[in-house]
Order: sequence, then structure tokens, then C-alpha cells
Amino acid sequence: MINSIALVGATHGNELSGIQLVKNWRQSGLPERFRPLNVNLLLANQAAMQANVRFVEQDLNRQFTPANLTSPADNLESHLAIGLNSQLGPKGNAHTDLVIDVHNTTSSMGATLIILQLDEFHIQLARFVKQAMPEANILVEDEKPYEEHGYLCTVGKRGVMIEVGAQPQGVLREDVYQLTLTMAEAILDFCVCRNQQSVPALPACEAFRLGENIHFPLDDNGERTAMIHHHLQDADFVPLMPGQPVFRSFDGSDINWWGDTPTYPHFINEAAYHKLHVAFATADLITL
Repeated sequence: MINSIALVGATHGNELSGIQLVKNWRQSGLPERFRPLNVNLLLANQAAMQANVRFVEQDLNRQFTPANLTSPADNLESHLAIGLNSQLGPKGNAHTDLVIDVHNTTSSMGATLIILQLDEFHIQLARFVKQAMPEANILVEDEKPYEEHGYLCTVGKRGVMIEVGAQPQGVLREDVYQLTLTMAEAILDFCVCRNQQSVPALPACEAFRLGENIHFPLDDNGERTAMIHHHLQDADFVPLMPGQPVFRSFDGSDINWWGDTPTYPHFINEAAYHKLHVAFATADLITL
């Protein structure tokens, strides 16, 4: 049974779809069909939200590793993480059955459900969401055990993220909000069906398993020497074939994809990763 659910916005204060969804549902109440569920609507980082920034001192969505929760740093987001872990967790022994953390991306990823485990619950959830939203993408980030992730959603017994874009930071787009709403409702519909033991037989679905981060090329001074090629820009989850252009160097030359097999890029040119010089992440196509 999924007895306790937390739906969280404002983990990043300038990602407005989740913030608006929480505000709207707080004001109007959940749709009637979700009334059997116990859903806690939270705004995680209100200081960042008020300032319309991703975070104030540190990225809140990286503060929930066991090490950080055991020995927190002295900054706003670390203190928020301790409070949220107490409220929703504690991590590893949580009283919250499912945490749904709602995000936006500046990349053209459409509506993406990010799952961190491939057990029966998450496979069924992915298939259910894909059935309800054929346009949705399923991204699997199981490169490490669930408990080792620093994501806010991992304070729950189960945790997933909704990631929808492209949307500029600090801006609310109606089409992106509607995709966010639809995916949040699909996840809650699944919880209702699961609690009623009425989840239908669902066909297998395609998903993308996270590979590695690809960084921009840098010179000896740490300055970028290239930008995302127009062929790759906005082509999230479109197969990138060996030899296709990835970067356009500032001298006018192209850098082509050096892999031997196709990959599925996503988080392409994500603004939040600018300081990290991450150009995109790769993924393999799998079946759930």
C-alpha cells in the first residue's frame, strides 16, 4: 500500500512548474479521484523560490547522501535537508511511502519520469505512465544504489522525479505546466490503482538508462573551446549516431560523436550544469 505520498516543488527555486502545481493543489484541493490518497504538498526551498534562483548556497537536490545527512555542512540547503529528512524520512527507514519531486529543465526533454530502481513497483509505474502518456520518456538512473543518491526524493521508501522541459529558468510555460500536471496525475492514478489492486496488465515499454556525462572541451585555462552543435541542440533522446556532429569549435571546425554505437543524449545544454561544463548525458535504450 502507498499510504503516504509527498509531492514536492521548489527543490530548485527557479523551476516553476512544480511550484505552481503545489500552489494550485493547495488552493483548490486534489482532484476528487485522488482523495483516498494521503498526499502532502511541499515547497522545499522557499528562500530560493522567493529569490527565483536554483539554490541559495548549495544545490538542495544533492544534499541527501548518507554522509551529508550524518555530517551536514553549515549552509541553508544542508539545514533544509536535515529538516526534510526528519519530516519525510528518515532516509533508510522512512514513514513516507513515495516522494514525487517535480523539476524543470532547460533541455528539450519533454515530460520525463526519472526512476532510480528497477524493481516491480517502478517497472509497473513506468509502464503505467507510458500508457497514459505515450509521449513521455522514462529515464533510469540506477548507476548506484538508491540510498547512495543525494536526491531529495530518496528520503522516501520510494522516490521518483518528474523532469519537464524545455522551460527557461524562472519562467512558467503553459505547455510545460500541462505536461507536468498530466504526469503527476498519472503517477497518482497508478498509486490509486495499486492500492485497489487494480493495476491492469501493461505492455513492456522503452526506457533510457543513464550512461555518462559528456563535458565541453576546455583549453588549458579552463575556458570552453566549443559549443553544442546545432545538429544536436534540442535533440534530447534522439539517437546520436557515430560520426554525427556534437560540438562546433570556435575555430569553425566540428567535433563528431566518437562512440562506436548510437547513444541517446539528454539534458543537452542544460543551463543548471553550466558551471560544471556538462554538455549532455548519454543513455542506452532498454526495455522495461
